[in-house]
Amino acid sequence: MDARSPKPAARAGASALRVPKLLLYVVGFVPAVWLFYQGINDNLGADPMRYLEQSLGLWALRFLVATLAITPLRQILGINLLRYRRALGLLCFYYAALHWTTYLVLDQGLDFEAIWADLVKRPYITIGMATFLILVPLAVTSNNASIRRLGGQAWARLHRLVYVAAIGAVLHFLLVVKSWPPEPLVYTAIVLALLGYRLGRSVLRKLVPKPEPRRRAA
Repeated sequence: MDARSPKPAARAGASALRVPKLLLYVVGFVPAVWLFYQGINDNLGADPMRYLEQSLGLWALRFLVATLAITPLRQILGINLLRYRRALGLLCFYYAALHWTTYLVLDQGLDFEAIWADLVKRPYITIGMATFLILVPLAVTSNNASIRRLGGQAWARLHRLVYVAAIGAVLHFLLVVKSWPPEPLVYTAIVLALLGYRLGRSVLRKLVPKPEPRRRAA
């Protein structure tokens, strides 16, 4: 779930961490298991449903930030984590799905009239749902078969929607908390910095022509 098509890890620096992807998924789901375990044991505070929903949504945002950080880490620091980008993106989607499932099923009890009223009256829910819907096609196409079927360029264009999703996610977070404590502002600043880096690099590539390759002497 990133706007760039996959590249061989060998090209992108020598400091790749060789952690099994399955282990990343297992570790990635630990917070969700712990949250639901704490919920079952009534250890989530005075408003457990709100705490569960917001915690799952926050973990989705954290994995989204981690996904967006892969490219700058490689290009600036030479830290190659490209092979984990897809797993991090999917973990973001899974947590977003848990976030919305908790709201729809546990909080609203699938009362679609109440859900529709929330979507109409509460902008943060509207933005959050739209952001989740953007993530759906990105998650569905986060596989090699989809890259072959769509073609590399079309796949990359589709996955640029992750930038829109990132903006929607931090906006959703800011509106949910209503007041402005430091945490949502920090995440907003991080996301804007990651997107600003990509924009600046793209503009720079267009303004600065690539040097022509040297011709070998005959």
